[in-house]
Amino acid sequence: MSGGTQGRTVLEVGADGVGVITIIHPPVNALSFDVLKSLKESYEEALQRDDVKAIVLTGANGRFSGGFDITTFGKIQGGTVRPKRGFIAIELLTDTFEAARKPSVAAIDGLALGGGLEVAMACHARISTPNAQLGLPELQLGIIPGFGGTQRLPRLVGLTKGLEMILTSKPVRGEEACSLGLVDAVVSSNELLNTARQWALDILEGRRPWVASLYKTDKIEPLGEAREIFNFARSQSKKRAPNLEHPLVCIDVIEEGIVSGPRAGLWKEAEAFDGLVQSETSKSLIHVFFAQRGTSKVPGVTDRGLVPRRVRKVAILGGGLMGSGIATALVLSNYPVILKEVNEKFLDAGVNRVKANLQSRVRKGQMTQEKFEKTLSLLKGVLDYESFRDVDLVIEAVIENVSLKQQIFADLEKYCAPHCILASNTSTIDLNLIGERTRSQDRIVGAHFFSPAHVMPLLEIVRTKQTSPQVIVDLLDIGKKIKKTPVVVGNCTGFAVNRMFFPYTQAALLLVEHGVDVYQIDRAVVKFGMPMGPFRLCDLVGFGVAAATGMQFIENFPERTYKSLIIPLMQEDKRAGETTRKGFYVYDDKRKARPDPELKNYIEKARSISGVNIDPKLVKLPMKDIIEMVFFPVVNEACRVLDEGIAVKAADLDISAIMGMGFPPYRGGIMFWADSLGSKYIYSRLEEWSKSYGEFFKPCSYLAARAAKDIPLSVPMELVKSRL
Repeated sequence: MSGGTQGRTVLEVGADGVGVITIIHPPVNALSFDVLKSLKESYEEALQRDDVKAIVLTGANGRFSGGFDITTFGKIQGGTVRPKRGFIAIELLTDTFEAARKPSVAAIDGLALGGGLEVAMACHARISTPNAQLGLPELQLGIIPGFGGTQRLPRLVGLTKGLEMILTSKPVRGEEACSLGLVDAVVSSNELLNTARQWALDILEGRRPWVASLYKTDKIEPLGEAREIFNFARSQSKKRAPNLEHPLVCIDVIEEGIVSGPRAGLWKEAEAFDGLVQSETSKSLIHVFFAQRGTSKVPGVTDRGLVPRRVRKVAILGGGLMGSGIATALVLSNYPVILKEVNEKFLDAGVNRVKANLQSRVRKGQMTQEKFEKTLSLLKGVLDYESFRDVDLVIEAVIENVSLKQQIFADLEKYCAPHCILASNTSTIDLNLIGERTRSQDRIVGAHFFSPAHVMPLLEIVRTKQTSPQVIVDLLDIGKKIKKTPVVVGNCTGFAVNRMFFPYTQAALLLVEHGVDVYQIDRAVVKFGMPMGPFRLCDLVGFGVAAATGMQFIENFPERTYKSLIIPLMQEDKRAGETTRKGFYVYDDKRKARPDPELKNYIEKARSISGVNIDPKLVKLPMKDIIEMVFFPVVNEACRVLDEGIAVKAADLDISAIMGMGFPPYRGGIMFWADSLGSKYIYSRLEEWSKSYGEFFKPCSYLAARAAKDIPLSVPMELVKSRL
């Protein structure tokens, strides 16, 4: 799915009597209303012309179609466009394409996603290249396929596979599509058009079957079995995404077509689509779609015409969990990597971690043994800096110790070439402090990965006032190549993600000390949509990391931090989280967490030392209030991050929260969610709590100013000034 300029189709008729209709709408031949109008005209012309015996539908420049132009959904949500999608789907695809007296064949190369695949499925056959991607990813946008996909795909590939493809939004490649029955043949790109032309003529002359996929029934189970499949799909969807309605609506729509017939299914699909496209979930997910693509646009950096330099070799200092994870991400994208450690024991452990990460992919069938060996050969372990002389990028990933990092960067300056980028994976420490003993401030940058680094999708690129724009452009390019979403942020304690979320755990600890149950907080936060609660997360990262990062914030923002003694008291008893099998939870051999009745002793001790009393109002706090008291301080800190210019735009903070902390994407990110509640409401709640529980909850000036004028938190400052 893509945005873009006005699109069109062209019809060319060959000497063989086959009319080839080509979709032209760069870059991915998206289906805008202009394209659909032109497609209808081209089709009608082909059907009327006597010199056209059969039709082939294809896309320009090696891409069939990436689906519906997503900017259209924004226009629908904004009320500027009210398309009759059901009418278009039935009139154009069912009554024009599928019911045509001339056969049509889709020639699929590159992408056939969303509406692109739906158009192809209305043709009488489909030919594809081996690496073409075919799928219906609409559920990722909070909607369902609205162009006949809910009815045609299950009839072509079977109910179980059809439901799986739609509900998971996972595309299939050409070879698999052929084995499933979604396409009829797989050929090379060079042979694609000629094969499709001949196939269309073969259908016309009866040598191949003329299939209307909407009416296929040979892969549909008897009604009783079908209902069991639907019920299983519903139970799985509720488990996987309990807060989401649109997967269940999608299952209902598919079932309607099986029970009442495909045309009834098409009308239900259209009706459901119209309702879902206006839902808060869809608005949130479409915001995330655009926000994710917008992170690579950085004013004053990416608009200067700079070209990324080629990075041929990367060095990593530190083979712990982070260093080995970063090394894994790089070798998986074919970067040669040097991994440095201080001794043989640590080096072996680091190399073995990378090996284990890659072997995990082999076990899961994501990598062949041959590919594993080739990828691992890109990694070289060393104990000194001699081989750093020809590297283009160094990423330091040692423990969070300022003096150690300062020494490392002073050494790097001596050994690395003048063009080499010097990056730190620090999660909290000010980069100016790290580079204090060097003369290379222009090439020092933060490359903050999130654990596990080879899995988590976010890369926080941290720039200081001295960091060269060229270095930022280079890192944005590397981020893209290693399949991360890069977000460029300014330099401060905690940068964007950890800075925003430091009040998250502190708010939870404050609530516990004032009478809220630990496990009630975690349950509420998980129900809200986070992958785990703040206390389970503390156990996972370990109390050592939590305490070290917490100290950075206490030192830098003493007036607005909450200093709880619960974690220090637990550490005194050698409770340090999951690694010690005891933290806020206790863990069995399989690392399964369960509540620990002993926890109350530490909480009571912390209360007595701090002189905190249980607040009766908080003992049975409703879920809504727990969520607000845990997340509104995060919103408050996010406002400061924006106000200080640490983040370029609110949408970058939304992506950072989703990809760095697991904030539910269907809520649109932290700032988008906050704006759905309103700046006035958030301000009033924080102000109220600050009177009862202190400065920790005090609204910042940015939030107060927005609330006073009832202006959304994410509106850029220049627009605020124009409104005022």
